[in-house]
Amino acid sequence: MARICIYGAGSIGCYLGGRLAAGGAEVGLIGRSGVGEELRAHGLTLTHYDGGSWRVAPNAIVFSTDPSAAANADLVLVTVKSGATAQAAAELADVVAPEAVVISFQNGLGNADTLRAALPGRTVLAGVVPFNVVRRSPGAFHQASEGEPEVEDAAALAPFLPDFTRAGFALARHRDILPVQWAKLLFNLNNAVNALSGLPLQQELGQRGYRRCLALAQAEALDLMAQARITPARLTPLPARWIPALLRLPDALFTRLARKMLAIDPLARSSMADDLAAGRATEVDWINGEVVRLAQRLVRSAPANERLVALIHAAEASGGKQSWSGETLLAELRTSARRS
Repeated sequence: MARICIYGAGSIGCYLGGRLAAGGAEVGLIGRSGVGEELRAHGLTLTHYDGGSWRVAPNAIVFSTDPSAAANADLVLVTVKSGATAQAAAELADVVAPEAVVISFQNGLGNADTLRAALPGRTVLAGVVPFNVVRRSPGAFHQASEGEPEVEDAAALAPFLPDFTRAGFALARHRDILPVQWAKLLFNLNNAVNALSGLPLQQELGQRGYRRCLALAQAEALDLMAQARITPARLTPLPARWIPALLRLPDALFTRLARKMLAIDPLARSSMADDLAAGRATEVDWINGEVVRLAQRLVRSAPANERLVALIHAAEASGGKQSWSGETLLAELRTSARRS
């Protein structure tokens, strides 16, 4: 059986690795020592918002803090935060086998390119994890929203497809992954809004003020994407260009029309909110910052996304819990737009 290595045993890495291991794949995880101690004590418990559950016993978990543990892997799933990609690439360059397949299951657009540059000759693919994973308790990870892993297609994936099938994943493969990445990024623009709100996702999205902040950030991104001739993939029943109008609807109408969008675990927060709460650097530069960089390439501006980046960095520096109201945040973003 192919050996699969999860490089970056955080919430996404533990969930993907746990599901694959529960399906019978030979899986090893690489991460921080604290995570290893947690998994050795509690094992892995994986749950799904539709009621599915999986269990991996502590003695069945192979965990290491040493990047060299990836040396025997046939498939490496990179799930570190985007800010750690360059370091991960440098560490993997010394150990990954020439015939190994590497998939970047990370936020942002350029992580696979960073890995490719450091891993010449290997098959490096970009991937997308569209769902939210919540750490409910030590060793317990919950998929709190819908979606399946998506990946750039390649013939080298064939030996691993049965592993994903046995894990219960309908691994979606795409000839061109960039439209999927942009579509995911449009939804991830809410991560900053959620982190600044201090609320669980379901509560935040249930309030029109916050949704209008997201609509402003998305509309700005969509205008820039149109100028750059980037068409996002359709990941929802509605085309991406219609989502901002849906977000601006009054609460009662939005709740009726967007049940799937609100089908989130009541306690789920964005990964950016979790990072702020834990005092970690966020991925805002690889999410809203991607929109700002696109604007710069087009000699345009992206004031709403630029302001969200600045506010998140200020929150990182202050280390305090955020509690912006939707209307106050919206006024802040609109003021930035008028100044641009």
